[in-house]
Amino acid sequence: QAQLVESGGGLVQPGGSLRLSCTASASIFSIYAMGWYRQAPGKERELVATIAQEGRTNYGGSVKGRFTISSDSAKNMVFLQMNSLTPEDTAVYYCNAFTPRGTYWGQGTQVTVSS
Repeated sequence: QAQLVESGGGLVQPGGSLRLSCTASASIFSIYAMGWYRQAPGKERELVATIAQEGRTNYGGSVKGRFTISSDSAKNMVFLQMNSLTPEDTAVYYCNAFTPRGTYWGQGTQVTVSS
């Protein structure tokens, strides 16, 4: 079954850090990019970061300089290092994988930034 599984979310204080991980199942192949999106309550889903197979990255404006996306293509994994977190980063974070057959999404992991 084709699936993406995220991990690493949780509760963190403002200014803290978290590292999210996502693993795509082996049945998802020909991945040409992976990414992270997030959705806060009452808001639309927004881009956090994407990384292409060749390593090219793209970041949403609100996370530039604070978040870093990386990947391990051999293991179909993508990571998101989040630093200097603020309450505005509170959201459900979703991993996705772009393939010629379409885009796959994970179930999401909750990140809450609060003191």
